[in-house]
Amino acid sequence: MPNLTRAELLFNIAAMLSLIASIVIWFLGYEMAAIFIGLWVPSIIGWMNFGAIKQNRRARGEE
Repeated sequence: MPNLTRAELLFNIAAMLSLIASIVIWFLGYEMAAIFIGLWVPSIIGWMNFGAIKQNRRARGEE
């Protein structure tokens, strides 16, 4: 497993918790709420990627 920064680890945990919460809420019968929460997963991962790109650019001196 590659070494993750603390921020990447937290973003991945948040995405996994969001996915698990969405699945649980779906099976409890709240389909619309589950879909709403399920849409958080790609958003969280997108923000993680945005932060990684920004950090990489900063490390290369492009900012």
